[in-house]
Amino acid sequence: MDLSLTEEQAMIQDMAKKFAESELAPVAAQLDETYNETLFLSNINKLSELGFMGLNVKAEYGGVEAGAVSFSLAITELARACASTAVTTSVTNMVAEVIQSIGNEEQKQNYLPKLCSGEYRAGGFCLTETMAGSDPAGMKATAVKEGDTYILNGTKVYITSASFADLFVVWAVTDTSAKKGKGISCFLVEANTPGITISKREDKMGQKASPTNQVIFENCRIPATALMGQENQGFSIAVSELAGGRIGIGSLALGIGLAAMDYAREYIVERKQFGQSLSNFQGLQWKLADRYTDLEAARLLLMQAADNKDKGLPFSTSASMAKYFAAEKANTACYDALQIMGGAGYIKEYPLERFARDVRVTSIYEGTSEIQKVIISRALLSEVS
Repeated sequence: MDLSLTEEQAMIQDMAKKFAESELAPVAAQLDETYNETLFLSNINKLSELGFMGLNVKAEYGGVEAGAVSFSLAITELARACASTAVTTSVTNMVAEVIQSIGNEEQKQNYLPKLCSGEYRAGGFCLTETMAGSDPAGMKATAVKEGDTYILNGTKVYITSASFADLFVVWAVTDTSAKKGKGISCFLVEANTPGITISKREDKMGQKASPTNQVIFENCRIPATALMGQENQGFSIAVSELAGGRIGIGSLALGIGLAAMDYAREYIVERKQFGQSLSNFQGLQWKLADRYTDLEAARLLLMQAADNKDKGLPFSTSASMAKYFAAEKANTACYDALQIMGGAGYIKEYPLERFARDVRVTSIYEGTSEIQKVIISRALLSEVS
């Protein structure tokens, strides 16, 4: 098995790393403190100009056509510097891939170049509801057909980038008489459509520069041409696209975990106690060995899932394994890195407390760790049932 990167993959990884170091790292703490949306969007626009908003989108639609492995590598490097920027990049790519996967030619030609170029500042993935998070099939939002339009009503919650996203992919029930999960459809809705209200941004524990909002649809009338794919077949689309999104979030978690451990490693080489460098103490050495081994294993799982996706092989289970493992091990890495630094890790002067806050949600969004274990175990049992 050849685990080496192609020239293109290595180039994209290097470009993401250089951008993260020069543009994101210097302002990450400021963005965490101030939520400066102008500064945040300036970096998002720069990433669009570099092609990072359409990494797995075909060139004919304005994308880079670099594949899932390149996407994973890029998100990891961006997350090392700023998790908020990385998650917005990941979700916008996810929205673009939904459109490329199931949109008709007119929808692809109309929307994908705008997402990839930055004309649309971001894309929003409107699936989750208050009573339909880990169980999205239980959503209550509806889309009622009326002539050549649909009328959307309902509220979506925890929507990344909602306050500045210019395009939403929205799931809603179109057949209320169908069995649970069988009467759901998928729509493309522009943010300036009358009937859409964006709530104030949530006051979150971490990833604060990336806004998270409710998106409220009140008699929001959209054309019938906004339907993507077949009516009442939208739930399978959501399940499929979430698998790809899990590669993104697993990669994001990996980036945060690596950033935390790298910082702690440098700190203990310079810091002295009992007349010698902290790096001489076996207890700390073993923490480094354990956590870097975990993170390397996470990287390999992510690469496997991404490579399977690029090759057109089944990747849903491998993506769940990668996301579950990477998120859990990155959380452990951030907390161990903070512990290695002692009291200094708890002080905002150092980035460890931000890393610890930013990483926590990776085991929650795009499917909790518990949901990943359900998906993995069902796949394993289906092989013998």
